[in-house]
Amino acid sequence: MARPDFWDDPERAARLSQERNRLTAELDEWKRLRDELEDCQVAVELMEEEEDPDLARETEERLDRVEAGVRRIEFHKMLSGPYDAGNAIVAINAGAGGTEAQDWVQMLLRMYLRWAERKGYQVEVVDELPGDEAGIKNVTFTVAGPYAYGYLKAEEGVHRLVRISPFDAQARRHTSFASVSVYPEVEEAADVEIDEKDLRVDVYRASGAGGQHVNRTESAVRITHLPTGIVVTCQSERSQHKNRANAMRVLRARLLDLERREREKERAAHAAEKKEIAWGSQIRSYVLQPYRKVKDHRTDLEEGNVDRVLDGDLDEFIEAYLLRSAGASDRT
Repeated sequence: MARPDFWDDPERAARLSQERNRLTAELDEWKRLRDELEDCQVAVELMEEEEDPDLARETEERLDRVEAGVRRIEFHKMLSGPYDAGNAIVAINAGAGGTEAQDWVQMLLRMYLRWAERKGYQVEVVDELPGDEAGIKNVTFTVAGPYAYGYLKAEEGVHRLVRISPFDAQARRHTSFASVSVYPEVEEAADVEIDEKDLRVDVYRASGAGGQHVNRTESAVRITHLPTGIVVTCQSERSQHKNRANAMRVLRARLLDLERREREKERAAHAAEKKEIAWGSQIRSYVLQPYRKVKDHRTDLEEGNVDRVLDGDLDEFIEAYLLRSAGASDRT
């Protein structure tokens, strides 16, 4: 980073700076835990000389914090995949349920935004298609921060909501579905090669909210990757150049994910990719009526405080799934 040409490539420099910050934060955490443990050792030696209930209680609390910190670092070591430590791109799409499902997408978006805020991550919405009456048909956003992809990959799948519909005049119970797809954000040059001749780029006027400038000019970008048929759109920025850059980021991530899936030999992985966004394929259910419960169908973990989960308290579900996946990998 001390080289004079380091910032000649701003995107590469930003990625390297982020990696440096992540490694520095981990090293600082280890140092902090080591210092805390040394302080506890001194406190134990003092307690051997004389009884001090307050010191004993304080030392026990500090040891609990050290243990929690070590567990957290050990958990990060488990996220050792090639992209686990990096940023994530998340796409949420409405499934069966019409307006209900589109409202459910908006609820899920808020849930992940709140989770990212708790983690201190940065979020950027790169594309959003509003619903016909309410909610969002689909949305794509990036999450930047240490281990963002490692954590969020646990959220990929179909999410099911059961509640009394706010859009039903007869107040009947409805079931809605939305799919969550998670991709690692990858470097432009290193991981995926894209031939410009394989791309069809269309520009058009943005739809929905965005102000008069956005809606007057052809700033929105649609990129079609002809060999695979993958289509990516972006209309969040006023600049056509920025929208194209964001769309290319998403396209690279989706192509990398496609390559990964094509390499997978397990039939179950291919079947999971093709599941319909509807009944029977959900990874997690959020039930608001007739009872209140969130249940992850992969780990059987349940939580009665639905509001807390929808407000972004997801770590327990994410960690339970990742630990289960790590255990399954160890057995194979």
